[in-house]
Amino acid sequence: MLVFLSFVFIEAKSFFVPCPVKWLTGVDCPGCGFQRSVWALIEGDFAKSFELYPPTLFFLLSFTAAISVYLLKLNIEAKLLKMLYFATGIVVVINYLFKLLML
Repeated sequence: MLVFLSFVFIEAKSFFVPCPVKWLTGVDCPGCGFQRSVWALIEGDFAKSFELYPPTLFFLLSFTAAISVYLLKLNIEAKLLKMLYFATGIVVVINYLFKLLML
């Protein structure tokens, strides 16, 4: 099992899916960098993760909150969850505009 896990951690980067938008147009899409950012988080490099794709933490927080609301059968309306989704969307848009303007 340990050999398998070490193989997964060593070879995982070779299995990343390339961005079709960047491949076709040469321009980053709003999600470019997410896979590498999550991998950096798994490796424990928070600074590199933020550098690669700042909205990663917002996405993971939103995902965790959504799963918690669903599994714990909390408020179906979930205004806080909707605000978190909105904030995540705003961070993604700001990040994308920053990428476009700085490149």
